[in-house]
Amino acid sequence: MAKIAVIGLGYWGPNLARNLFTNRRCTGLVLCDRDESRLAMQAERYPGAEKCSDFDKVVADPTIDGVVIATDAMSHYPLARRALESGKHVFVEKPFASSEAEARHLVELGEERKLVTMVGHTFLFSPPVIKTREVIQSGELGEIYFITALRVNLGIHQKDISVVWDLAPHDFSMLFYWLGEEPDRIESFGNDYVLSGIPDVAFINLHFPSDVIANVQLSWLSPSKLRRTVVVGSRKMLVYDDTEPDEKIKIYDKRVDLIEPASFGEYQLTYRSGDIVSPKVGTTEPLAAEMDEFLRCISTGDVPVSCGRNGLTVVRALEAADRSLQESMRK
Repeated sequence: MAKIAVIGLGYWGPNLARNLFTNRRCTGLVLCDRDESRLAMQAERYPGAEKCSDFDKVVADPTIDGVVIATDAMSHYPLARRALESGKHVFVEKPFASSEAEARHLVELGEERKLVTMVGHTFLFSPPVIKTREVIQSGELGEIYFITALRVNLGIHQKDISVVWDLAPHDFSMLFYWLGEEPDRIESFGNDYVLSGIPDVAFINLHFPSDVIANVQLSWLSPSKLRRTVVVGSRKMLVYDDTEPDEKIKIYDKRVDLIEPASFGEYQLTYRSGDIVSPKVGTTEPLAAEMDEFLRCISTGDVPVSCGRNGLTVVRALEAADRSLQESMRK
């Protein structure tokens, strides 16, 4: 049981507040935003919630157990650092921090003070993503060859971070969760077509120690919204399409087999095309599960699925991808 303050009530903060308000583990809710009109509007929706327009008062309040930070990306680190230093558990929306050094400092602070640090990698609580991990780990797909991910839409253009820092955390967190490893090599290229200095298109290639390769395509410049991931294995292939209303996962019994000749001659390939199966997945709201995980870990001391170290791994990959992207744009 914990009293939680939500910092930032702009685009995403109200969704976090809604799920905290309806969770029985949350014994008190504090809404914090410098914009008084936003604060008043959200306070009307949640009877009994406290209002605050000053973050200093939040960190100084000994009755508040944890903070949920949903402000602009560049403010994540300084706000999270102050909250941890004041002895409060911290949940930070993605990206966890603006650099590997900042992310590492937050992790070390949390571990040193025995506080929960958690990152808003919401997809790790999505039933289709969890099911995909189960399928991969069961060996049903065979040896994983490669993964391709497409995350594109028209907008929303960010003014302070590139498309890599905005969208890639989703796919990076899922890839690392599925494969159980982080990449040892990252290369990317793209461009800034709309706002100078803010890349809005990126193509990222990742190589993993297990020799799995992945490609992630990100864009704020697409005529339609696409959220599609393909996992290709030696035995079967899986497609996860987050825009599908019902059958978000489909497993294709398709593969190519190499048959060595019994005598001197050419190698032969056989192509298998079997059934297409759409496994049943749960309907739990990812954000509700994510907030429950934060509250549960505050109570039990357990390490969250999307813990600070998980966030550190993603930030390290984001930094490498962004560095490669900037170098490609200078050529």
